Amino acid sequence: MHIQVLKSKIHRVKITQAELHYVGSITVDEDLMDAANIIENEKVQIVNINNGERLETYVIKGERGSGMICLNGPAARKAQVGDIVIIISYASMEFEAAKNYKPVVVFPDDHNLLY
Repeated sequence: MHIQVLKSKIHRVKITQAELHYVGSITVDEDLMDAANIIENEKVQIVNINNGERLETYVIKGERGSGMICLNGPAARKAQVGDIVIIISYASMEFEAAKNYKPVVVFPDDHNLLY
């Protein structure tokens, strides 16, 4: 039996940009992607702390070291610049393996940068 478990998350980052007229996705600073073990095109869930919105999309690489977190396309309607979000990725794994799996959790600073 396979179950879905938390693979990794980027905890409490600020939306820096929202581009409504863009093909959908979320652009994430590549440093944050690497730290959270998230790859380009990976499906993620976005949870908006400010308004309770939740959505699923996929990740595209943002400029390394920029702190960029940009919601693109229709997702741009779910948050405003300055909103705090959590970016969550999940993995499917065998039940017994999941019991011992340790997810990666990244806590960026107030500028979406790593300490």
